[in-house]
Amino acid sequence: MGQSGHSACPAEVSAGGTSLVFRAGSLLCALRLDDVIETMRPLPTRPLAGTPAFVRGICVMRGVPTPVVDVAWLLSGEPAENSRFVAVRTERGPVALATGQVLGIRTVDSGEVAAGHAALSGAGASSPLVAGIATFGAEPLLLLQSMRVVPDEVWVQAAGQAVP
Repeated sequence: MGQSGHSACPAEVSAGGTSLVFRAGSLLCALRLDDVIETMRPLPTRPLAGTPAFVRGICVMRGVPTPVVDVAWLLSGEPAENSRFVAVRTERGPVALATGQVLGIRTVDSGEVAAGHAALSGAGASSPLVAGIATFGAEPLLLLQSMRVVPDEVWVQAAGQAVP
């Protein structure tokens, strides 16, 4: 599963950068804009047996079988309405993140992230996905790392799918 145990320290978090802000259920999340390929309406998704619940299946994105990860399910364990896909770059290829509304682009202050990351670590929380926490107005903003949470078996199954 790649580097799923990896937890970024504040110096590694690409804070102070420009991020795409979006909803994932009741959560507010952000991804570095450098990791984002594009946003789009959800594509037809085919389920894959034997994958974690947060993997909704695969879609064909620009002719390539692509894993679809439900961000709300992954972060909170609860299903949510998904109205957008955010395509991101990963070490193994593109991943479609099933999200809620995309709220726009924001520059995140590095001081906010360092303090938020310390609070996250101090609370005993660790996630290979959450790199830090900042704020967006009065809400916590989860800063997500490049997606390394797609299990190897999902990549194998996605690669084996025939493109219609």
